Amino acid sequence: MNALTAHHLMVPGRLRDVSLRLGPGRLIGLVGPNGSGKSTLLQALAGLLPAEGEVAWNGQPLGGIPIFDRARQLAWVPQEVQFEFGFSVRSVVAQGRYAHGDDGAGVDEALARMDLTTLAERPVNRLSGGERHRVLLARALATDAPIQVWDEPLAALDVRHALQTLALAHERRATGGTVVMSLHDLRLAHRLDEVVVLHEGALVAHGAPADVLTPSLLREVFGVQACQEPGLTLFL
Repeated sequence: MNALTAHHLMVPGRLRDVSLRLGPGRLIGLVGPNGSGKSTLLQALAGLLPAEGEVAWNGQPLGGIPIFDRARQLAWVPQEVQFEFGFSVRSVVAQGRYAHGDDGAGVDEALARMDLTTLAERPVNRLSGGERHRVLLARALATDAPIQVWDEPLAALDVRHALQTLALAHERRATGGTVVMSLHDLRLAHRLDEVVVLHEGALVAHGAPADVLTPSLLREVFGVQACQEPGLTLFL
């Protein structure tokens, strides 16, 4: 069964007739130039943005999934992190258990996995940008949702925590979960199972990284030249 499907998904001025299927047990990267529609597509797939067309999770139309079931099935990590109030790190991560009856299960583990244990009682609005992103990733992990949708989760992280986050994504994939993340590092995209390429709001390619990220596509979509031997090297 497909974890996420979209049929003729459209957001006027932002997304044009996108159809795709993203299966379980897959780690999927969404790439494209700035303004290509990556965040819009992720939000539409997560049910956070009104869109024309149809979105389904595990074969069930999104509109027919009760709100608490949605929270148990899919976790969302936004690209921009803003906290207006000084809630503790622990309380924000624990929000991931709200749809489970605030049982607190997995909160300590999520804090530890994202190196937040020593910051657990610190107000989130006193953290650095990278630390705030780790809090949201920990909250997503605490949900234990089989579908994880992360919008540029690595952009604000240092090298160690970026690699740690990628390792966690692979772990979720290994247990049958689906992880969809937008990213800009095309070399990193080669470590994923699938790549979805957007350009000017349209889906232009979807498949295995080696099949999709060809020199001709990189030139057409990103305006760069590529040398793929001995590794992916990009130049103007």
